[in-house]
Amino acid sequence: MASEEEKLQAIRQRIDELDAQLQQLINERASLAQEVARVKLEAGGEAQFYRPEREAQVLRTVRERNQGPLDAEEMARLFREIMSACLALEQPMKIAFLGPEGTYTQAAALKHFGHSVTTVPLAVVDEVFREVEAGTADFGVVPVENSTEGVVTHTLDRFLVSPLSVCGEVELRIHHQLLSKEDSLSKITRVYSHQQSLGQCREWLDANLPKIERIEVSSNAEAARRAAKEAGTAAIASEAASEIYGLTVLAANIEDEPDNTTRFLVIGKNGTPPSGEDKTTLLISTRNEPGALFRLLEPFSRNNISMSRIESRPSRRAMWDYVFFVDINGHAEEPHVAQALMELEKETTLLKILGSYPKAVL
Repeated sequence: MASEEEKLQAIRQRIDELDAQLQQLINERASLAQEVARVKLEAGGEAQFYRPEREAQVLRTVRERNQGPLDAEEMARLFREIMSACLALEQPMKIAFLGPEGTYTQAAALKHFGHSVTTVPLAVVDEVFREVEAGTADFGVVPVENSTEGVVTHTLDRFLVSPLSVCGEVELRIHHQLLSKEDSLSKITRVYSHQQSLGQCREWLDANLPKIERIEVSSNAEAARRAAKEAGTAAIASEAASEIYGLTVLAANIEDEPDNTTRFLVIGKNGTPPSGEDKTTLLISTRNEPGALFRLLEPFSRNNISMSRIESRPSRRAMWDYVFFVDINGHAEEPHVAQALMELEKETTLLKILGSYPKAVL
């Protein structure tokens, strides 16, 4: 009978053979990606190398055909990185995000685009929009809402004046860590974090650091940067931030809600064709009169369209004048959605399609 070592050696040899095949196939895929780039450039015009709808379709197919033992999401993440590396051969991309390094927004950008892009940290959401509008970055990633604390108002306000389109979404499970140079909670006198993160950890802070000063900053990574320099200071931030800024995790996963999730939007200059499973985000305004909101919602019901979110914001045009941000299921080019939008336009003073884009796959 074969010994244990002989059995293991045979398995390892088979793994080596498969690794060689995988490497050959990945490089073959990369060569085809380069061929795609050549065909697009020969066709002339402004070539679009990144196709959100195509990538979403590929990743959905990967998940659907997966038979294990790796789970479908893990398999899709592996393909995400292969696709990212292949796309970089066609056109290296710059992705602007709400920085500095180590924010959840950077993690969302890498989750969506893979690690073969260049991420560009910017100080505020406005700068992310401006960088993409100017063409200095190919796309931007900005937070839009959290399952615990709700909407990120700065992002919605920027859409009021920006010509950019929403071309993708990312959902990121958020785990907050309490980070510090100190070695115990008893030495902490202040905590820095973004307003949203402080709200998402309010109960934990009340129970464990009830008398400690809580200071809002522009991002969790900025909080980590300050905690790295100031004695007696802690930050609520990601595990990645602890590695970047050399901090110790004093308490892990301190978020109050176990399913705490933040949704991010990918913004760019071009629209996105249908992928088969899409969302559309709308900016709507109407007259301030009885029944106005009901009339806005009625076309969705008549055309059997599910609305997943509605938020109101001041329009900045007149006192007590509001606009509504609405997410619906479906693409603006689908007949029933197009019909609903045509009906809706008759009831509005403003109707702006901010974008139709694939639903989050990963």
